Amino acid sequence: MGPEARAHAFLVRVMRADHCICAVSDDGHLLGIAGFKSPKGSFAGGEVPDLQVIYGRIGALWRGSLLRLLQTDADNDRFLIDGICVAPDQRGRGIGSALVVALMAEAVRRGYPAIRLEVIDTNIRARALYERLGFAAFRSETLGPLRHVFGFSRAVSMVRSLP
Repeated sequence: MGPEARAHAFLVRVMRADHCICAVSDDGHLLGIAGFKSPKGSFAGGEVPDLQVIYGRIGALWRGSLLRLLQTDADNDRFLIDGICVAPDQRGRGIGSALVVALMAEAVRRGYPAIRLEVIDTNIRARALYERLGFAAFRSETLGPLRHVFGFSRAVSMVRSLP
């Protein structure tokens, strides 16, 4: 969404604490965060007025149009992961795995029989993590010419059954 400072300001404005799980160190530092969607909203939704506050009218118009192309509706049959990020200096320490396991527990708590996520083709480490945790690819969507805008060409939907 760039530039980085504005993208950060936008996310801070629209993040919903009731739709995310955080990994925090013993001394209070944020290590990672995982968001999810529900019929009541998403981790980082936001509306056009939120975009306008951060990016102005023109910036909000084109960013909003592009974001709509990436949005996935809530899945009433499966718990939908809306995004996972781990601090760069904390990667490879099991934080991503712990966040996914926590999301699976939340899905079970809410009564979902399965959990779903989407991973982009350039994020090979994330896809390997999801496969290790029992997720399997079931659909792949290409972006066509929009790959030049987003920096990736394919999104793979993955699902895992829950106990």
